[in-house]
Amino acid sequence: MRFRPCIDIHDGKVKQIVGSSLKDAGGAHDVCENYVSDSDAASYARLYKQYNLKGGHIILLNKSGSDMYEADIKQAGAALSEYKKGFQIGGGITCDNAEYMLDLGASHVIVTSYVFRDGIIHYDRLKDISYLVGKKNLVLDLSCKKVSDDYYIVTDRWQKITDVKLTDELIYILSEYCDEFLVHAVDVEGKARGIEHNVCTLLGTCADVTATYAGGISSYEDIDELCRLGDNNVDFTIGSALDIFGGTLSFDKIAEKYN
Repeated sequence: MRFRPCIDIHDGKVKQIVGSSLKDAGGAHDVCENYVSDSDAASYARLYKQYNLKGGHIILLNKSGSDMYEADIKQAGAALSEYKKGFQIGGGITCDNAEYMLDLGASHVIVTSYVFRDGIIHYDRLKDISYLVGKKNLVLDLSCKKVSDDYYIVTDRWQKITDVKLTDELIYILSEYCDEFLVHAVDVEGKARGIEHNVCTLLGTCADVTATYAGGISSYEDIDELCRLGDNNVDFTIGSALDIFGGTLSFDKIAEKYN
């Protein structure tokens, strides 16, 4: 069980937001921001490098093709220059730009919407991007939202719910094509109100798969609970609750304990 740091970038700035507040139809003023940093992405990269924290993720939160997406990439590029191979990168990744992101210095590309489209898994696209970058350089983001008693994959910056149910069987099938999984529990992501217990338990059953859980961690007790539910197999990331993002949990303490 390891701590994976994050750098979320929106409108060219490092932020912590409520992910479910992102709307393509709205503007920046519609996004619920928990924290907007005065420091750039490169500053956070230097901090994470100092602690030798590897496998963290940079997430580009603007829509691919927009002016602000280019601003996000500029920030990400600066962070990747500071810490080569220290980060995975996601947000708008396709076969057209995946190699470019790796050339910038990312260890992996993180993919969701390119593979999960129109409510289904496009295995042709999954195979294409896995072959292009190599299985060892690909992370699949299985961010999910609860519908009735089950969890379904969401895409397009968590705005669209697919018909793909998150199960241990699905995880094992997809693990043939990728190196790791990143799973945001969208219902609690960015809200620092506690973890999504069922998602943590599900990830813990997949002992042979490397997965990072994101969403809702707000206390040291939440980390202990994730460890228990995930049978110590699930890595984790924390955003808004960390003191480096305006929260109360000590980054230093967590980085030193779970490195």
